[in-house]
Amino acid sequence: MHGIEPGMRVLHPQRPEWGVGQVQSVVGDRVTVNFEHAGKLLVNLAVIALEQVEA
Repeated sequence: MHGIEPGMRVLHPQRPEWGVGQVQSVVGDRVTVNFEHAGKLLVNLAVIALEQVEA
């Protein structure tokens, strides 16, 4: 279980230039995140472990 839920703020560890993103939806290992500088992207949690940002 990845523990990622809609509304969480996250960072992509390999793409810090994308900025902080907010999780929009979670379907299995696929997460839609709206990043500050990259827009809305689909991330596969089986490949990338997003880092949660503390509030």
